Amino acid sequence: MTAEQKTWSQRFEKALHPAIERFNASIGFDIELIEYDITGSVAHAKMLAKTGIISAEEGERLAAGLEQIRQEYREGNFTPGTDAEDVHFAVERRLTEIVGDAGKKLHTARSRNDQVGADTRLYLRDQINQIREQLREFQEVLLNLAETHVETLIPGYTHLQRAQPVSLAHHLLAYFEMAQRDWERLGDVFKRVDISPLGCGALAGTTFPIDRHYTAELLGFAGVYANSLDGVSDRDFAIEFLGAASLIMAHLSRLSEEVILWASQEFGFVTLTDSCATGSSIMPQKKNPDVPELVRGKSGRVFGHLQALLVLVKGLPLAYNKDLQEDKEALFDTVKTVRACLEAMTILLREGIEFRTVRLAEAVAEDFSNATDVADYLAAKGVPFREAYNLVGKVVKTCLAAGKLLKDLSLEEWKALHPAFEGDIYEAIAPRRVVAARNSYGGTGFERVRTAIESARSRMSL
Repeated sequence: MTAEQKTWSQRFEKALHPAIERFNASIGFDIELIEYDITGSVAHAKMLAKTGIISAEEGERLAAGLEQIRQEYREGNFTPGTDAEDVHFAVERRLTEIVGDAGKKLHTARSRNDQVGADTRLYLRDQINQIREQLREFQEVLLNLAETHVETLIPGYTHLQRAQPVSLAHHLLAYFEMAQRDWERLGDVFKRVDISPLGCGALAGTTFPIDRHYTAELLGFAGVYANSLDGVSDRDFAIEFLGAASLIMAHLSRLSEEVILWASQEFGFVTLTDSCATGSSIMPQKKNPDVPELVRGKSGRVFGHLQALLVLVKGLPLAYNKDLQEDKEALFDTVKTVRACLEAMTILLREGIEFRTVRLAEAVAEDFSNATDVADYLAAKGVPFREAYNLVGKVVKTCLAAGKLLKDLSLEEWKALHPAFEGDIYEAIAPRRVVAARNSYGGTGFERVRTAIESARSRMSL
């Protein structure tokens, strides 16, 4: 492209150095915004016609030409290269080829700064809605698994040490709650994305009699920026989204880590199905948990994008600076990564793992995770809890030395420890009883978990 062809080139006598032109270009990634750019430009053209800045006939021609470009792009007949610099100029140049000099009027009362801001918000608004739908699918799979495993027991851990047995459904519902917060958080971020910067111009507004609220209405924005400087330089909405996306990835990574542990021979709590596991190139016996490992690994790149945008904006003076071009790749990659990971983890939970219920039942019966229930047993009989706690600690120490579990003690041994023990101690420390008895609100008791599942389904329907 010659210097004469650049929209800004009349100020300059020489063309850009080819390497600088490539360095400066964003078409390689902001082509992602093309349909949003076209949608925003159609609204802008209609507003120009409505306010009399251009004629009604010109407005119609511009809108029709833009829709032609949209169709050409969808059919693969419009593929601008680096000579276009960015997607916005590529569209404008093609529009002028289609409608003639009228195409040069499209940029009246508009700057690249408010244009790209609007495109990015249109894109992100759409992606937030799609990610929220994916979160709902993920939650649905969690609820279906939970309904199947209300009375399946699994060891509960603190500090990765056996703590207390819980319902597997209760464990899965913890991830449902994380996903629910993610869903709600994205809805809150959406409010800050859903504001139109169109009409802010380069930084100071415009002398033309535009109607910013009309373009916002056409594009479905809830409002417009009240300050033109803020409108073109604000990237808070992008950082908020990356923060919400990072939490989604953190939650998926935590679940991934558990699946990886559960699938190991040391735990043996789940079996990986062939559809969601890979093998080793030299060890034929192995099934590798590639899906959760990749999700766990990809979380880091999303966290990195969040950090990158925070660093990007921390020292920028008002208003627009070219630095802000760097927000696109971070946003686009984060969206693609989060959506891919949500899809993969949803499939993994739905058809990629099978819980080994017999092994889980064995696991909760081979430890001292019922020790707290012995203390609770004594406390219910009037023994001060701290006294009961210390007594049970000594019992566990004695059992470990003797190679026994609490269930292996005879009634005589129990009574020798404290006269309050009766024959019902065995029922009180049985794993199913231990879990079933925890019916406090939010607890792991079976009936409480069933109620929690019903509540969860009700919240999903709102």
